[in-house]
Amino acid sequence: MTITINQISSGMALNIDGNIYLITSYHHVKPGKGSAFARVKLKNLQNDAVIDRTFKTSDKLDDVPLEDRPLEYLYSTGSDYHFMDHSTFEEVVVSPETLGDTALFMPENLEVTGIFHNHRLLKIILPTFISVPVSHADPGLRGDSSKAGTKPAKIETGATVQVPLFVNTGDWIKIDTRSGEYVERVQK
Repeated sequence: MTITINQISSGMALNIDGNIYLITSYHHVKPGKGSAFARVKLKNLQNDAVIDRTFKTSDKLDDVPLEDRPLEYLYSTGSDYHFMDHSTFEEVVVSPETLGDTALFMPENLEVTGIFHNHRLLKIILPTFISVPVSHADPGLRGDSSKAGTKPAKIETGATVQVPLFVNTGDWIKIDTRSGEYVERVQK
């Protein structure tokens, strides 16, 4: 569907040069002299690259309808990741290229959001925080405190996270999936 710059809003998706971009922010500008325009910050849904574009009022933009669906991560088969679509109860198979680094923070049975366009999965959005057990961490020394330093710890999904020295194997930790950083130790 073709739209003008007056119809754009944050969260909409646009087709630009064959790629689908999500509008993260925009600013309409009406200069004292000349025609109005819009400065738009766009995020590529495939590779997360952010670009800035300026559109004139005469420009026609290609609106892309997106659909968010709840998915549940079931398992991986070495080369593919399998999800269950909660709205249709069908299995969705996703390639590692589509997931990228998000696969490092997906324990089994994790509820995620899938962004679809024309029944094709474009992107998986993880929850902001996950709680996972530490599968391996070197033992801490007596008297270690949270401000003394960090050590690498492997979590059950296979990712390695820097944690405080007092975290041990078997402890549950909370991780920020946006940055991959340790947040806190949690009780399970």
